[in-house]
Amino acid sequence: MSRRDFWSGDQVLYVNSRHRALYYADVGKEIAALISSPQALLLDYGCGEALAADFLAEKCGRLYLYDPIPKIETLLRTRNKANPKIAVLDRAGLEALPDSSLDLMMCNSVLQYLSREECSALVGYAAAKLKLGGRLVIADIIPPHVDALTDSWALVEFAYRSGFLLAALRGLLAAFFSRYRRVRGRMGLTTFAIPEMQRLLATRGFEARRLDRNIGHNQARMTFLAKRV
Repeated sequence: MSRRDFWSGDQVLYVNSRHRALYYADVGKEIAALISSPQALLLDYGCGEALAADFLAEKCGRLYLYDPIPKIETLLRTRNKANPKIAVLDRAGLEALPDSSLDLMMCNSVLQYLSREECSALVGYAAAKLKLGGRLVIADIIPPHVDALTDSWALVEFAYRSGFLLAALRGLLAAFFSRYRRVRGRMGLTTFAIPEMQRLLATRGFEARRLDRNIGHNQARMTFLAKRV
């Protein structure tokens, strides 16, 4: 089973609707803080359900959403069809974006589900589509030493602060016995040490640094900000 086939299935990523809403709201606010101007062109690559899309569209000139999973693309088109500042892209639309046109490209919680070759190709795509001085944000990168237990504890802390602790504990118990855990274990997740990520970005023409804070609740993971030079 490929990663694409796996994520095309029915995977449960959020323990309840509160978890889902808070996750997207928090991530949306952190992405919005990185938008450089009200005219900026932003691509959210691997955006998932993108529940903060309307909020982000208010902060930029145009918001492009892309997710490779067909059922997510369909959901995005239905949800965002009334907003003229949001364009939902398929693969052909993604490739058709003009070179050197984007001000910001966002990849949040994406690279861990790609092979290293796919990660390199994605960074190469960003280098082609971003303007000189444009920025690529790669968030939720997993360091090699961070394991599932660390991720689970980060969720527990987030749930405790946000008022859905019991649901989180039930969700973690269910995940332990789930198909997700078994398949994820077989596929593995792609991890990067800091020098590896900096080297990947540098070879594609980016100046990169790790941000002090990861986007999202899990501060054991990393976010890198890379400028095309």
